[in-house]
Amino acid sequence: MRALVVERLAPDYAGCELIDVRVPAPAPGEVLIEVRAASVNFPDLLMTRGAYQHKPPLPFTPGMEVSGRIVALGAGVDQIGVGDDVVGGTRTGGFAEFAIASAAQVRLKPRRLSFAEASACGAAYLTAYVAMVRRAKAEPGEWVLVQGAAGGAGLACVDLAMVLGCRVIAASASENKLRVVAREYAPQATVNVTGGFRDKIMAITDGAGANVIFDPVGGDIFDESVRCIAFDGRLLVVGFTSGRIPSIPVNMPLIKGFSVVGVRAGEYGRRFPEKGRQNIEAVWTLANDGAIQPRVHAQFPLANWREAFDLLANREVIGKAVIRPDI
Repeated sequence: MRALVVERLAPDYAGCELIDVRVPAPAPGEVLIEVRAASVNFPDLLMTRGAYQHKPPLPFTPGMEVSGRIVALGAGVDQIGVGDDVVGGTRTGGFAEFAIASAAQVRLKPRRLSFAEASACGAAYLTAYVAMVRRAKAEPGEWVLVQGAAGGAGLACVDLAMVLGCRVIAASASENKLRVVAREYAPQATVNVTGGFRDKIMAITDGAGANVIFDPVGGDIFDESVRCIAFDGRLLVVGFTSGRIPSIPVNMPLIKGFSVVGVRAGEYGRRFPEKGRQNIEAVWTLANDGAIQPRVHAQFPLANWREAFDLLANREVIGKAVIRPDI
């Protein structure tokens, strides 16, 4: 089979190569999936240069989320069968024509979703769910400011927060992205963060500030978010796509009465396994019911993996870029 393999850790994907490798065989408790779609996530890019907390041994194939059809079962797998269309997390291995996954980590693909949409759903919406429901405990009617609102996790948060009955402000530095978000997801407001956004947020919220701020960007965006969060607000630290990890004087949360809350959806599930299962079930129930709609920005054949990576690295994606080994 063809697979994207990281032979060495290097910048600019210099250690990555598309090569022929042996099709793996599923071990007990595993399934072999013929990959129809695999979404691209920032951790995939970071792992190619060893900049992510999970550092798989070399060589490895990146790709954390796949959807496709089961073609073989390992011993002891009876909850799903050959021919089933599934979606699931692989952590690595997704950018290939076939991928191994733990049977416990896959589930039947929602019929409402295409293979590409299904592969774009899990990680982004799980992050949004843990952020909004578990960590922020967002309430209907609260103002939710979503930074990086056109990215995978940000757009999922816009979508989910709307489902939860919150009043959503989608924020981005791109007018084009904001137009797409407004047209397809209809948040209560959009804000271009270029040149500052504190006054805009305070005006939208009648001077109260945002009750919840979802921040996967960090850097200057975090710094200014501190200035427009409401009393008793929750500032969710999701990531640092800006490249700068910010810091905050602790007198600010004291004086303004807000909380700075870390969000690690995967780790949350590992620490609290039962809640983790509930989180995943909640996300896929919403997907099955058609309550949420993951957005696929572009689809690429496996041979064009670099274009998919660059699209994400250059922040040109609205939603998710997806690699399709079957095209």
